[in-house]
Amino acid sequence: MSTLLQVENLARSYGEKNLFENISFSVSQYQKVALIAKNGAGKTSLLNIIAQLEPCDGGTATLYNPFSFEYLMQEPVMDPGNTVFEEVYSHTNEFQRAILEYEHVVQSDDQGAIQRAIERMDAIQGWEYDARIKQILTQLKLPDLNQPVSTLSGGQRKRVALAKVLITEPDFLILDEPTNHLDVEMIEWLEEYLTKNTVTLLMVTHDRYFLDRVCDEILEMDNAAVYRYRGNYSYFVEKQAERIDNMNKETERARNLLRTEQEWMRRMPKARTTKAKARIDSFYEIREKAENNIREDRLNLSIEGVRMGNKILEVNDVSFGWGELPILNHFNYTFKRFEKIGIVGRNGSGKSTFLDIVTGKIRPQKGSLQKGETIRFGYYRQQGLVFNEQTTVLEVVKSIADVVKLGNGDTITAAAFLNQFMFSYPSHHQPVYKLSGGEKRRLYLVTVLMQSPNFLILDEPTNDLDLLTLNVMEEYLAGFNGCVIVVTHDRYFLDKIVDHLFVFEGEGVVRDFPGNYTQYKTWDEERKRKEVQQRKAELPKAGRNKPAATNQNKLSFKERKELETVEQEIALLETEKLAIEAALHSGTLSADELIERSTRYSRLLEEVEIKTGRWMELSEKDDLSKT
Repeated sequence: MSTLLQVENLARSYGEKNLFENISFSVSQYQKVALIAKNGAGKTSLLNIIAQLEPCDGGTATLYNPFSFEYLMQEPVMDPGNTVFEEVYSHTNEFQRAILEYEHVVQSDDQGAIQRAIERMDAIQGWEYDARIKQILTQLKLPDLNQPVSTLSGGQRKRVALAKVLITEPDFLILDEPTNHLDVEMIEWLEEYLTKNTVTLLMVTHDRYFLDRVCDEILEMDNAAVYRYRGNYSYFVEKQAERIDNMNKETERARNLLRTEQEWMRRMPKARTTKAKARIDSFYEIREKAENNIREDRLNLSIEGVRMGNKILEVNDVSFGWGELPILNHFNYTFKRFEKIGIVGRNGSGKSTFLDIVTGKIRPQKGSLQKGETIRFGYYRQQGLVFNEQTTVLEVVKSIADVVKLGNGDTITAAAFLNQFMFSYPSHHQPVYKLSGGEKRRLYLVTVLMQSPNFLILDEPTNDLDLLTLNVMEEYLAGFNGCVIVVTHDRYFLDKIVDHLFVFEGEGVVRDFPGNYTQYKTWDEERKRKEVQQRKAELPKAGRNKPAATNQNKLSFKERKELETVEQEIALLETEKLAIEAALHSGTLSADELIERSTRYSRLLEEVEIKTGRWMELSEKDDLSKT
């Protein structure tokens, strides 16, 4: 396999903060590599350097095929003056120029221009490429293609940016947090697409199921160095623990040896032989090893919460909608002590609006909510806290409280509390603007939890947080002595934390499902499979079970048999049409299969239209015979 990326002795620092130095690695064709590190370790900076969007302080990063390379940034940059259509097709390869021209002219009445566009598409065999693009755009459920980019939500922008990089079918794809702002359905489609596609991949993500199922290699950035693990995320977790354990043992051996060598150094004679000088050099190497403090940083989230009474929160016949879009339709629920609820649903289905209704930020249009007297909400919002960027990290926390009461009754200072959240003491006096996106989210989490809530509302808490923070937050929530509602697309997080789900199905319908996400997914797939089987079984019956006409003067025997046959044929064609739609949306078809199914689908539409017209003609004649 050929090498697509070679990184050699790369270094980058910001002021006194050394992100990484002398790191080297390569990515070969068809590899799917994930980059894992703590927030603030320089993951995004490394990707930006590779994409030549940011300078490095030393070393090189070489892309061997820069013309077949795409980069999905964590926060995509788009031209606000573009429409969605213009943004998606803003690349300039030959296929896209031809498709863009074709899409424009077919909306006009210029038959000459349309014919020329068709001939150009024929010449470059652009129809196959166009079919693959349409499949991707359909799966990503893009908004109205004429909608201005400036009006898009975060989730819509991410889907547009994904479409933009995927439709070019690059050889090498770099993704920085591709699952952020996507709903679970979109994540699962992207997961399957990348798994089945032969594209070479380097990505940063905190989604552990995504990592496990897509990646075959892990690069871990730790202490300004890079460690390589040839396996998926589960393999990485096992081998990382072994690495840390071995390094701790090595450090302990070095410390024991150091005590012996220090005694020798004190007694060392002034006359230094060559042998003695070698031992002196060895002493300094041992001392450097002994000073290593390899440990897993842990978040200590044992925070005292306010006592919770018997009455928590009652939602009584609540309805709410935005204009003609219903969010809740006569929703009822009585929250119980210590339960943990996950909320899932497509983007725009009203999940965040529901949280605002629960916390009283939005009043329901119908119905009421009754909150227990002892309930204190802690609301971690998707938008996050708006910090004064010039304020220091310590000042942010001390503006809420100087001391924090822990679960065991002890109190600690705000500075000590920050240190438990992996904010080292030197970083306390850093201005907020110097923090990475993930560090700002972690600081926001500090400000929510230190207010001692007993009912936590978490809206997309997993976005931008590193895996270490997520793992420990999960441990905290599992033992949290209160209620939790969490909106997240992180399926692993949901499986580990929640007791049951609120599934926002659209049109104001909310399903209360008893179980975690994997259990719901299994149940939902089985339900859909049974519905398809039932539909297939019922469609052909429409013709067979149709009662015979009592007056056959208007229809001949031959025409009546034709009517029954046409009904059955339409039912069979509709069944085949449903099957092809499912295949086209699956993302699993090869290019040849995609062309074949798309061609057959077009013919099916024509056949259904013709046979439906004939059925209507015969049915109208039959109806006249009954009057």
